[in-house]
Amino acid sequence: MKRNLLNNLFFCSRGAAAVEMALVTPLVMIIMFGSFELGNYFLQEHVVTKAVRDGARYAARRSFAEFPACAPSATVERETRNVTRTGTVADGGTPRIANWTSPSSVIVTTTCDTSGTYTGIYSDVAIGAPIVTVSATVTYNTLFGTLGLGGGTLTLTAQSQAAVMGV
Repeated sequence: MKRNLLNNLFFCSRGAAAVEMALVTPLVMIIMFGSFELGNYFLQEHVVTKAVRDGARYAARRSFAEFPACAPSATVERETRNVTRTGTVADGGTPRIANWTSPSSVIVTTTCDTSGTYTGIYSDVAIGAPIVTVSATVTYNTLFGTLGLGGGTLTLTAQSQAAVMGV
C-alpha cells in the first residue's frame, strides 16, 4: 500500500504545470520589465538627441549679426536653450522629458573658422564661418525610480553642430 502511494505521488503530473509556472514566472518578469526599462532608456535618449539637433538648427538659422565676435547673443543663447529643452522659443514651456527642468543643462557655444577666404553667404562676414554647437546632459528618469523602487544615476548626453546660415 505504501509503495503504491509513493509511486502515485512520484509519477503524478497533475501539479507539474503549476510548479513549472512558479519556476519560470520570475525569469519572465525580469525579462519583461528589463525590456520596458531598455525601451524607455532608448526613447529618452532619442528625445535628447533630437532636441539638441533642433536647437542647433534653430541657432544656425539666426542672423550673422546675432553672433558678434563669434559668440551667440544672450537672446540667441536663451532661445536656443528653450527650443532644445521644451521645443518652443518662449520661456516656461513644458520640458520634452519630465525631469529636464534646468535650462542650464543645455550649453550653446560657437566657434568661427577663419582659416580661409570664404565666398557666398560667408563673404561679407568679418568673423569667419560661425559654427554653433549645442550639447545637453540630462539625468535619466528610470521607470523603477518613478515607481519608487530605486533609481540609478545614469545621464543622457547629446551634442549637435550646425553652421550658421544667417537670414
